[in-house]
Amino acid sequence: MQNKNTVDFLGVWEQLNNPGFNLVEFHLIKNEAGLNRFVMSAKQWTERTKGIGLLARAGRDGGTFAHKDIAFEFGSWLSPEFKLYLIKEVQRFKEQEALSGGIE
Repeated sequence: MQNKNTVDFLGVWEQLNNPGFNLVEFHLIKNEAGLNRFVMSAKQWTERTKGIGLLARAGRDGGTFAHKDIAFEFGSWLSPEFKLYLIKEVQRFKEQEALSGGIE
């Protein structure tokens, strides 16, 4: 969450998927992102921006959870192998779609 590219990605995802997203607060965060003093948690992101893509829960069954779009992006950033499998799967799906004449 400290990386400017991560903040940019989350901001674009929220703008596309969240009509209640606080764009003004996002721009403030975006201007700070990447600086040495910048600290952002999933909980802070959600509270400040009214974001819906991340969920942070405390407690025994707690953790940080992300929408699958965001999870795929983080997974592809962490693992080049995962990213290549994801690319191959999308290509396979598109080829099948073209052969069947589209999705019904």
